[in-house]
Amino acid sequence: MLGKTTFASAAVAALLAAAPAAAQSNSGLSIISPGPEDWWVAQSTNTLAWTCNSSPYENFTITIANPNVPNYQVPQPIIAVQYNYDCSESITQEQSNRPAAPGYVIALVNTINSTEVYASATFEIKALGAAYPTSTPSATQSGGASGTGSGSNPSSTGTNGAAGFYIPSAFGIASALALSWIFA
Repeated sequence: MLGKTTFASAAVAALLAAAPAAAQSNSGLSIISPGPEDWWVAQSTNTLAWTCNSSPYENFTITIANPNVPNYQVPQPIIAVQYNYDCSESITQEQSNRPAAPGYVIALVNTINSTEVYASATFEIKALGAAYPTSTPSATQSGGASGTGSGSNPSSTGTNGAAGFYIPSAFGIASALALSWIFA
């Protein structure tokens, strides 16, 4: 029977070994941030960004592990199902509640088979109060979309039919349908 530390080390080793193969065979998905020069700060909201426009995957699970930190050696999911089209996600302090240390591995894995690694990156979590990196990679540097735009604040005084009604969620779909017949 494998001990906890042996199993954990094997799990992280398997994750790291699978990552290069995933990068070669499925190079459409890679992690932009965090990385070796783009760390996270402990007990803070941090950003995870990935190349999304060139990836064949619709969704994935986000896992994090550190082979050098007790209780965090086995990859643990921090987001069970993340949709690829988002291109980035703010990781809350509750999701990334890990001690400051180098050697963390964040991975984007298959939602059903976590041994199928789509992309991974090694990074550091610095102590609370540490400065964030001065510049971070952006999705536009790796093929993501960018753009500018302008708009106006829509008025809420128009006649937009049912779109102008607020229906509390506890009211239920049946009530909403009934109201739409009344006001139709």
